[in-house]
Amino acid sequence: MRKMLWEGSYFGTTLEGILKVLTEMTFVTGVKNFALTKGSTITSLCPKGYFPCGNLTKCLPRAFHCDGVDDCGNQADEDSCGDTSGWATIFGTVHGNANYVALTQECSLNQYPQPCDCKGTELECVNMGLKSVPVISSNATLLSLKENKIHSLPDKVFIKYTALKQIFLQHNCITHISRRAFFGLHNLQILYLSHNCITTLRPGVFKDLHQLTWLILDDNPITRISQRLFTGLKSLFFLSMVNNYLEALPKQMCAQMPQLNWMDLEGNGIKCLTNSTFLSCNSLTVLFLPRNQIDFVPEKTFSSLKNLGELDLSSNMIMELPAHLFQDLKLLQKLDLERIEIPNINTRMFQPMTNLSHIYFKNFRYCSYAPHVRICMPLTDGISSFEDLLANNILRIFVWVIAFITCFGNLFVIGMRSFIKAENTTHATSIKILCCADCLMGVYLFFIGFFDIKYRGQYQKYALLWMESLQCRLMGFLAMLSTEVSVLLLTYLTLEKFLVIVFPFSNIRPGKWQTSVILICIWIMGFLIAVIPFWNEDYFGNFYGKNGVCFPLYYDQTEDIGSKGYSLGIFLGVNLLAFLIIVFSYIIMFCSIKKTALQTSEVRNHVGREVAVANRFFFIVFSDAICWIPVFVIKILSLFRVEIPGTITSWIVIFFLPVNSALNPILYTLTTSFFKDKLKQLLHKHRRKSIFKTKKESLSTSIVWTDDSSALKLGVLNKITLGDVLLVCFNFCSFWFWYRIKKDSLPKPISRSLLPTFSSRLILPNLVNFIIVDFIVEGLVH
Repeated sequence: MRKMLWEGSYFGTTLEGILKVLTEMTFVTGVKNFALTKGSTITSLCPKGYFPCGNLTKCLPRAFHCDGVDDCGNQADEDSCGDTSGWATIFGTVHGNANYVALTQECSLNQYPQPCDCKGTELECVNMGLKSVPVISSNATLLSLKENKIHSLPDKVFIKYTALKQIFLQHNCITHISRRAFFGLHNLQILYLSHNCITTLRPGVFKDLHQLTWLILDDNPITRISQRLFTGLKSLFFLSMVNNYLEALPKQMCAQMPQLNWMDLEGNGIKCLTNSTFLSCNSLTVLFLPRNQIDFVPEKTFSSLKNLGELDLSSNMIMELPAHLFQDLKLLQKLDLERIEIPNINTRMFQPMTNLSHIYFKNFRYCSYAPHVRICMPLTDGISSFEDLLANNILRIFVWVIAFITCFGNLFVIGMRSFIKAENTTHATSIKILCCADCLMGVYLFFIGFFDIKYRGQYQKYALLWMESLQCRLMGFLAMLSTEVSVLLLTYLTLEKFLVIVFPFSNIRPGKWQTSVILICIWIMGFLIAVIPFWNEDYFGNFYGKNGVCFPLYYDQTEDIGSKGYSLGIFLGVNLLAFLIIVFSYIIMFCSIKKTALQTSEVRNHVGREVAVANRFFFIVFSDAICWIPVFVIKILSLFRVEIPGTITSWIVIFFLPVNSALNPILYTLTTSFFKDKLKQLLHKHRRKSIFKTKKESLSTSIVWTDDSSALKLGVLNKITLGDVLLVCFNFCSFWFWYRIKKDSLPKPISRSLLPTFSSRLILPNLVNFIIVDFIVEGLVH
């Protein structure tokens, strides 16, 4: 829409209509805002971060405004949600009425080139191949010469056309404009010179344009302008110099333009502003300065802009905003600071702008510093929203699931490793220490889930306090400690296994004492890595409080140099080096195992084992890759200033980063042959004990001596199972066989040959039954 006006593509539009809309829009905006200010008695009743429902006393948090739901009951929370400032209102009103006028008018000009299009006193000669300004009737009020081949405008080229009010000269590649080219155009009100090849404009070139209100100089390679360039433009209302090559502005930009209301300097190369740049711009209500190279804005730059209603500083190189930069902008309604890092941001910076209704930041967390602004963008950072610490329902569920799996799996392995006696106690100790480190990640995720529930529905109210709180920093410390200790331990375990497999006959083996020292050093190193950012906050800033989950996974330009360097050093230094060591070590180990298997005589017996080893090694490396490759990619992209969506960060923190912590118990314990064999032994032993106990209980209830012939009828033995039948048969055979041995009824050789077998296979496993049977037999024999 704005581009269409820039191009001047509203043939037949009256200048009075445009100016009327501009004036009315500015006036209505001011009145509307005044009404809001006037009703501050209601607004003041709402707590910080809450806004009134129109003329009701009901207040709603910012998250419930403009969410598509009528939460107030009178649609007040859904009113004035769209940002209608700018060109949408102007063009919609003006352009809609212009077409009707254009279609009903007939040509009133006597002289003009025949291929041109004439309507009333307006002449349009577009893309006609003209190389100079044509001869036309002197009563022409609009002349459009767009897309021709006019390269220069000589002196007094328009001297005969003093009735002209609008001139359009876009897309002509004009390189030269004489100082007196516009001489005599005292009635000219709109002048378009955009999309040409103008490099310089001589001072005083516009001095006869006393009625000019609209000057468009977009898309020209103009590098310098002076204060005297705008001499004579006493009535100028709108100035646009978009996509020029300006590197600096005059000391007092508006000295010759006292009525200037709208200034657009987007897409230039302006590097700095001074306290005097806008000193004379008292009437300015809209100021656009996006996509420049401004790196610093002095504190008094906007002090004279008392009537400013919209300010756009987005996409600049500003590294710090003075604390009182906006203190004089009492009427400002819209502030655009997108793509700008504000490391020194604080709530006092935006408090003077009491009428501010729209504000745009680069980071979602900045919105917490402007709680009195109704509409703040962006609405989320991919992790948190105005309502919740975790913006996504899937994240809210899986943070608990993954936390439980991580904690339970690691605690289970710690318990089983402690219960099962291992041959290599030093390795088992290392695995248990690894599980302790991984378990901390589960504790961290549990805390994230807890605080998400605590702040549910009102997170933005506490976002700033939360990210700057000690709890958030301790949680970040816990996650960093878990991550780094786990990485270092995995590297140590990999190197230990590497020495055993690749150099099986070497004596380079860490003993029990050496292992203990290494493990202690790893924990000390992980602790130091996690705690160093606490030592000097001036150097590191709020290292762990960059987002709602308190984990410094990514960095942006708001971080201090120390914080950036430290973050890169940890993730692209220590962790990347450890990952590469693990990957290459497992590749060499696999090759070594394969080579050893081929050298043995029983090659076929090693095929299955080799496949099993390959699968296990693959999953170990794959789990590390899933965990760390996304982190490395994000870090590398951030080095090249690539914008990383917050949604990606949240998924990495909740899903990918804890992968190692959740899978390490499985990969390093539950899938090992030693652990599986020991677990089978334990289960088999437990099973034998349960069978022995069952048989003992069955025997004690099977032999029942009673004189009550109705016992069976009463149900003493009313439930007979196959096991009971077999047990009775076994007891009977034992009774008979042992009775025959006692009575010497069996031949001696047979008795001697059967006795060992009988003792080993029958008596010993059923010792209790044998003792009872022997007692009965002895009674019968004697």
